[in-house]
Amino acid sequence: MFRSLLLSAALMSAAPALAQQAASSPSGNAQSGSETQAQSPGDSVASIVDSEFPAYDANSDSQLDKAEFSRWMIALKNQEMKSSGQKLAAIDVTAWADGAFTTADTDKSGAVSKAELITYLSGGGGA
Repeated sequence: MFRSLLLSAALMSAAPALAQQAASSPSGNAQSGSETQAQSPGDSVASIVDSEFPAYDANSDSQLDKAEFSRWMIALKNQEMKSSGQKLAAIDVTAWADGAFTTADTDKSGAVSKAELITYLSGGGGA
């Protein structure tokens, strides 16, 4: 559910850019061929991660330690619960974030890189 919400948000954020692109092309239609291609959901997730990552990487080491990762995931989980009307106890949200960290840290380095986060949020990291 969480990944679905994130992917939906990514697609919605990409929609205005795609609409603007279509409106600005000479024929009013999006250009075809290799010149212009719509972003895939994975590209949208990557774009969101690229723009938001620095805000959560408090020590600017280009990785998210468990606390940094958890802060971001808890914020996203709280957004998901708010939009779906779902309720979870804070301890359950924290436990979920801990599990998400374990799953996202595929190289077991104790930190999550941008690439690992993109893979996780795009559905390639299990869970």
